Amino acid sequence: MKNKLMLMLAMLLAAVLVLGACGSSDDDTSGDDNNDQGSEEPAEDEGTEDEGTDEETGSDFSVAMVTDEGGVDDRSFNQSAWEGIQAFGEENGLERGTGFDYAQSENAADFLPNFNSLVNQGYNLIFGVGYQLKNAVTEVAMQNPETHFSIIDDVVEADNVASVTFAEEEGSFLAGVAAALKTETNNVGFVGGVTSPLIKRFESGFVAGVKSVNPEIEVQIQYAESFSDEGMGRSIANNMYSSGADVIYHASGAVGLGVFTEARNRVENDPDSNVWVIGVDRDQYEQGQQGDRNVTLTSMVKRVDVAVQEVATRAMNGDFPGGEHLVLGIEDGAISIADTNEEAYTQEIADAVAEWQEKLVNGDVDAPGTDEALEEFLDNL
Repeated sequence: MKNKLMLMLAMLLAAVLVLGACGSSDDDTSGDDNNDQGSEEPAEDEGTEDEGTDEETGSDFSVAMVTDEGGVDDRSFNQSAWEGIQAFGEENGLERGTGFDYAQSENAADFLPNFNSLVNQGYNLIFGVGYQLKNAVTEVAMQNPETHFSIIDDVVEADNVASVTFAEEEGSFLAGVAAALKTETNNVGFVGGVTSPLIKRFESGFVAGVKSVNPEIEVQIQYAESFSDEGMGRSIANNMYSSGADVIYHASGAVGLGVFTEARNRVENDPDSNVWVIGVDRDQYEQGQQGDRNVTLTSMVKRVDVAVQEVATRAMNGDFPGGEHLVLGIEDGAISIADTNEEAYTQEIADAVAEWQEKLVNGDVDAPGTDEALEEFLDNL
């Protein structure tokens, strides 16, 4: 009997072990299924992490710029670029000094050291603002192929450089139309910064616009051979106004601040003085205020800020236009004429400018951008 009991207990224990083993096998199988499902879930988790990374792209991205000799507060070209970078930084939650910044250049000797400093600080995208920085951009881009660069107002052929230029001759043509309609002396002036193909586009377009309205108008032209010498700008403006010009268009960076100073001083000394300035690159209306009078007739607005933001956004989103040459004009909303001074920039002027702008956009008129093209243009008037 005892043996039978022991045999029954042994058989019962064996059955329990078999059932336990089967249970373990089921659990393992279930575990494998869970693991298979789990292997799909991490893919979703990875997707979630990727989405998080995309959301943080802005905070991980950084952009900076190197000014030309005009400085970041030139109330013109450099300032417009810096405003674009600041707007981009604010929009993407970046902090100055880590997410965005600029390096000031006092002269050409500062260009390359400034670029190298920003590269060493780890900025992802670095702008060179102005054609004067072309050589420095070319050299630093070649030495740092993993860093993205962009040059404004010139072209550098490199896979890690985006080149941005503008159709300045189009906006300058319209500035010339406005000047021709405003002058009472049939004498206007153009003040250029440093003689170069770029500034020649401003000059040629302006002269063409003036002459299209009235071929008899005299256009005085002088270059400061600087983008920073305000004193030279004031001296040139003094000579032009004294020689009969009553409207001066400048394309000279901080030199133009001297042009505004001369115009304001003349109005301060003689409120009836009929002198005007056409600003450049950004709306320079504020530069013309003198008491109750504002001497800024209009400004040829060149949206460097928009161009900077566009290139920076594309770079941040993984679509950096390296090796491309972007040319922006009136049709792109990158070139326009300011109408802020409603008292001086009359409806008659605005209507005429709009008509000539339509001709430019339609291709009925081609604004010249070189001395040769201007000569041909004038021959056909």
